[in-house]
Amino acid sequence: MSRHLQRAILSMIITLSVMVGPSMGTPAKEAPWLPEAAAYRLTLFLGNLAPVPWEKVEKAWKEPYRGSDYSAGAFDWLGRESTLDLDAIKSALATEDRHALFASATRLIALRIDEELDVALTANDPSTSGQAVARAKEIYRAFADHIKAADPASARSLGRAWLELMNATGSARVLGAGGVEQNTEVMLAARNEISSYLAANYLVADLTPRATLTALPELIARTGQPVTLPAALPPGTDLFDQDPLPLLVLNFEEQGIDEADLPLIAYGDMLFDSANIFGGPAKELGIACSTCHNRSDINQRFFIPGASHQPGAVDVDGAFFNPMFNDRRDDPIDIPSLRGLRFTGPYGRDGRFGSIRNFTRNVIVNEFAGEEPTPLILDALVAYMTEFDFLPNSMVTGEGQLTDAAPEAARRGETLFNQPFDGMGDQSCASCHTPSGNFLDRKSHDIGSVAPAYDGSLAGAMDTPTLLGTVYTAPYFHDGSLPTLASVVEWFNDTKGLGLTEAELSDLTAYLETVGAADEPYETFDAANTPFRLAFAELTTFASTLDTLLPKRDAKHILILTDTVATDLAADAGTMANLSARPEIYALANKLTEVGTAVRGEDWASALTNWNQFKEDATALEERAY
Repeated sequence: MSRHLQRAILSMIITLSVMVGPSMGTPAKEAPWLPEAAAYRLTLFLGNLAPVPWEKVEKAWKEPYRGSDYSAGAFDWLGRESTLDLDAIKSALATEDRHALFASATRLIALRIDEELDVALTANDPSTSGQAVARAKEIYRAFADHIKAADPASARSLGRAWLELMNATGSARVLGAGGVEQNTEVMLAARNEISSYLAANYLVADLTPRATLTALPELIARTGQPVTLPAALPPGTDLFDQDPLPLLVLNFEEQGIDEADLPLIAYGDMLFDSANIFGGPAKELGIACSTCHNRSDINQRFFIPGASHQPGAVDVDGAFFNPMFNDRRDDPIDIPSLRGLRFTGPYGRDGRFGSIRNFTRNVIVNEFAGEEPTPLILDALVAYMTEFDFLPNSMVTGEGQLTDAAPEAARRGETLFNQPFDGMGDQSCASCHTPSGNFLDRKSHDIGSVAPAYDGSLAGAMDTPTLLGTVYTAPYFHDGSLPTLASVVEWFNDTKGLGLTEAELSDLTAYLETVGAADEPYETFDAANTPFRLAFAELTTFASTLDTLLPKRDAKHILILTDTVATDLAADAGTMANLSARPEIYALANKLTEVGTAVRGEDWASALTNWNQFKEDATALEERAY
């Protein structure tokens, strides 16, 4: 092998050091993964984190992935469905040999595909043969998007082979779908093409473990270039919006001001929903601020294996999103609500940022590997986020006092809330959660909820969180370790020696639940207010900022907008109830794309023409598209 080729292969191995797969602009529910394919993809993802979370990798093989349709883990499943030897994988897990694990797991998947294809070829009836081919193709899914990204020509050829193979089993004819009769000769030819590719690329004797995402040395030999593959998340990931969707309360909106008349805020609203301000995997996967903070609150569904220890949490300084910012500690935090943001500083769970602006820059650049934001981007995001208001609660006044609508138990609990306790240094709950200050003191305190990182560590102080809206933000504490407000009260009672009776614990919990309640916590949808109508109104409002940006010929910020809104508008068309209007929404999205194309070509006259046409078409569609 030439030195040039050696260097090219090494470059590719380094390029592939993070798990890859298809990019997505908006989350879409994926088909279930077979246990062995799921375990493999989880191994690729977890095994490329630094440090490798070996307990989680081993769990990926022993237990079903989160949300799996199968009750068995990969080892148990393979013990029933396969004759292949699993000793190499088990040995690699026991010795925590990352390279050996990658290599043995890759070979296992390739051999499992062959094993199922053998069953298909030797089956006595088309139904059994078709089922075996279907299983083989589901296992091949573990490789498919890697091959498509790195070797498109082979991916197309293999795709045809899979279609020919399934059709040649005759199983479609058995099911009454008009398929051809079983054709062993065609089956054998298609199977040989698939198996030969696997043998050449996934079963080679000198398979380099770090290249197991897809070896493809012959591709590098042809191009002389490393292959960059898109990022993906492993099975068990959930990036869908929380359901029911939290109600968004905006200060200007409550005062009757139209967001379209506030271009800076409208642009910030768009940026909050845009993955284009981030970099790396977050941008490729379509993750935006709103992915974690649904409508200023918390996405309690958000979960990424290896980055989340439970739904609604994420390790923002781990290895996946920005390796440069990796602190090499497995320390996911509970996603905080952003409601009332202008009142809740300092920012960050430990209060390390004094300003929203600095905190926002850190999220973009450090947490999610984005480029340095422009002043306009930061101005717009801050302008938008500082409009987030708390949920209205008719049981609590603006000064934090209970109203006549509050239950009697809460009134008794209010007395306890304001009572000093010896175990809390003669302070009360209200000392930190000041009722007249939106139930916080804008300080950080070490209450003993954080385990010391080392002997003598003083880094356990956490920012005091507001109690407003907390009924809807479970679980609690920085790491989401307490599931209910009742468990929070019990924690303080136990750790601070408060000596509360069962009745007092109940009353204090009732107080917290009253303060943390809301009159209308969730968005209400009906025939008139549909999810698509809400999205359409938001996206066209975002686009309205072009009235300000186009005259300035601000190409950079225009393109962030057109790339974001055109993509989201087309994606949201899929949620429309009025299917006949869907093509018009796609055409509208394309018109916005044409604005971006014209701006890229510095054809400002064409950009303006397309923008004016967009506004005209959007107005015409508004009343009949739903």
